[in-house]
Amino acid sequence: MPRLTAIDPAQATGAARAIFDGPLKGKHFNIFKGMANSAAGLEAYLGMAGALAKSSLTAAQREVIALAVSEANNCEYCLAAHTQIGQGAGLSGDQVIEARRGAMGEPRHDALVKFALALHEKRGFVSDDDLARFKSAGFNDGHVVEVVATYAHTLYTNMFNHVNQTEVDFPPVPTI
Repeated sequence: MPRLTAIDPAQATGAARAIFDGPLKGKHFNIFKGMANSAAGLEAYLGMAGALAKSSLTAAQREVIALAVSEANNCEYCLAAHTQIGQGAGLSGDQVIEARRGAMGEPRHDALVKFALALHEKRGFVSDDDLARFKSAGFNDGHVVEVVATYAHTLYTNMFNHVNQTEVDFPPVPTI
């Protein structure tokens, strides 16, 4: 049961109402109903998501990061959401599981997931070797920045869902 009040989009007011009627029209998921307690918090989520959608990382690559980090943080809500979103972005069911396990068959995805997990495990203090391995897979400095930003966005949703105990409103995912 969520610990924060779930804001019904039909009852929302002010900036939260404008968000539910605008960018989140038809996307009234439990995470957003909880975040709507603060229009600024909801805008922060949307702002980062919008900016990252313009990054050079593909949607599938961003989902690989979200899946790996959400697994590392044990965020059931994000795992369920990003499984569905990741498959919509072209990841197979097997690739979703691989991302969650932190080792992927596709070399660029593997480098991406390993770098994201190094970032997580080392709290940003990645080694020169971590960077070199990531870049040897064809990534550049801009990609490094975008992985850090995607990690931060995922961390925001993971921590929010832990605090809120957000009820999962996506299909459940298998335990790995």
